[in-house]
Amino acid sequence: MHTEHLNNVKAGRVAFGWFVSAAVTSLIVIALIAAGLLSRDGTGGTAWGLLATFVGFFAGGWYIGMRAGRAPILHAVGIGLFSLLLWLLVNLIPGQALHADSWNVGAAYGAGLILLQIVAAAIGGRIASRDAREGAVGAS
Repeated sequence: MHTEHLNNVKAGRVAFGWFVSAAVTSLIVIALIAAGLLSRDGTGGTAWGLLATFVGFFAGGWYIGMRAGRAPILHAVGIGLFSLLLWLLVNLIPGQALHADSWNVGAAYGAGLILLQIVAAAIGGRIASRDAREGAVGAS
């Protein structure tokens, strides 16, 4: 059964899925800093940072796939758009007030990071929703 319809996407699930993704990513980054694989100032370790982002957003997508069981790809796109919205708000509100340049990343890197988040969440959500459906079919 094909479940990729916009009426199956819930904004609350997208926001909470993003929160789970960001929390898992942050936990992994803190562990990598403690292990000495990443530096505290954020320089170097790009591959480790990308791996942490992939694993974190995979976990967030998996969580949404297990909870919703429907539209895992659209939920993943919603997570990516939510990241973009939050990045815009952080740049507009405190970034302008504090004249901070720390959130400036190149356009290609930023687009690639959003795409990585979407792909990771989509893979996690697809796996979880398929497992949830198979479990529901097997239980009946």
